[in-house]
Amino acid sequence: MKYKIKITPIDRWVIDPVNRFIGKSTTGGIVLFLSAIVALVLANSPWKDAYHHIWEHKISFGIDNKFMLDKTLHHWINDGLMAVFFFVVGLELKREIIGGELSNPKKAILPIVAGFGGMIFPALIYLMFNPSGEAHSGWGIPMATDIAFALGVLFLLGKRVPTSLKVFLTVLAIADDLGAVLVIALFYTSDISFTSLIVGSLFLLLLIVSNLVGVRNTFYYGILGVGGLWMAFLLSGVHATIAGVLAAFTIPANVKVDELVFIEKMKDYLNKFKHADPNGVPTVTPEQLHILEDMRTLSKQAMTPLQRLEHGMHPFVTYIVMPIFALANGGVTISSDSTNSGTSLVALGVIFGLLVGKFIGIVGTTSLFVKLKLASLPLGMTYKHLIGVGLLASIGFTMSLFIANLAFKNQELVQQAKMGILFASLLGGTLGFLFLYFNNNKSEVNITEADTH
Repeated sequence: MKYKIKITPIDRWVIDPVNRFIGKSTTGGIVLFLSAIVALVLANSPWKDAYHHIWEHKISFGIDNKFMLDKTLHHWINDGLMAVFFFVVGLELKREIIGGELSNPKKAILPIVAGFGGMIFPALIYLMFNPSGEAHSGWGIPMATDIAFALGVLFLLGKRVPTSLKVFLTVLAIADDLGAVLVIALFYTSDISFTSLIVGSLFLLLLIVSNLVGVRNTFYYGILGVGGLWMAFLLSGVHATIAGVLAAFTIPANVKVDELVFIEKMKDYLNKFKHADPNGVPTVTPEQLHILEDMRTLSKQAMTPLQRLEHGMHPFVTYIVMPIFALANGGVTISSDSTNSGTSLVALGVIFGLLVGKFIGIVGTTSLFVKLKLASLPLGMTYKHLIGVGLLASIGFTMSLFIANLAFKNQELVQQAKMGILFASLLGGTLGFLFLYFNNNKSEVNITEADTH
């Protein structure tokens, strides 16, 4: 006997199509790409002055002109919305460390090494072009890979690439994100207010203690994380996005009800609901309502707060936070001076850092570890797959733009860095996609198998 769920017009024409769109693995990268294109178009249109001006509007918060936070819309996006992005990154990192790919040292060691190799070499190459002066501080710009863009391009290839390659790039990008967070925390902070930092540390301690004593309410963690930890870090000089990562690591990652208990209790609730007397009207009876509430509570107890938050916030970050960031930061006005900007030492450092440094760092360190038999490539991965990943990792869009705004106060240098980021990301992404598309040979022997013969 088939049971059908009632489908309303809003389900058929709005909710279901939107859910299918969001559910596709390529959608996030496509939305981010379109946002970047819109920013570029607006920055080079007759409305370019309005486009640049809108991000400079001031938004202030305070009480009786005391404890005022007075920042531009651009700063609120980079310090506020991006803190939400880093919070989700932190949730993902913690989940991977506890029960994901990073929990198994043997599986994680190779992409982690590749990730850090892909950070060190780009920085060194950038410093070869900019060994001193104000431009020197931009060495962190080519270090980061944009996980949304890179994975979006890889997923466009579908079954042409093995699942192990997607997992490898995911773990590599996560390690890359962790490294970028550490770089921002250690090297891209302003003068530190130790009073605010101590206040922030106290809120962090309170969050940790709350986790240990069993507090699982995500709203509670949100209030302390945003109203306390994030606000204190914003005022301390340590970049506020670091508060997002720290807050994420305090979110409980354990279930209150294990699988067997959940199954048995849910069966009991379903049986009760089945035998509850119906009232013959569209609304449920008070007895049925209580049973449904118990089922919802049980379901929440069977999930970790960490995964519940990550799952709930991921669409918001993917389809709102990152596209807004791309709109605010991706607009580069191309003028007669653009050629000079694109060939400046800052731009060249970023371009060669992303394209060459990422490739050498990832392919070189991975190959070295495999040849020394310190690790082995996942089943199904070949040298060609590794080369493709080395090219895709040069897509540094979101994180690179973010670090560029932290590294330079001089807007001319920021523009030069943006030119380099956009050029390298576009070229690296295109080359990586085409290389993997035309060089996918399923009969090719895995590198680890070839080494045994």
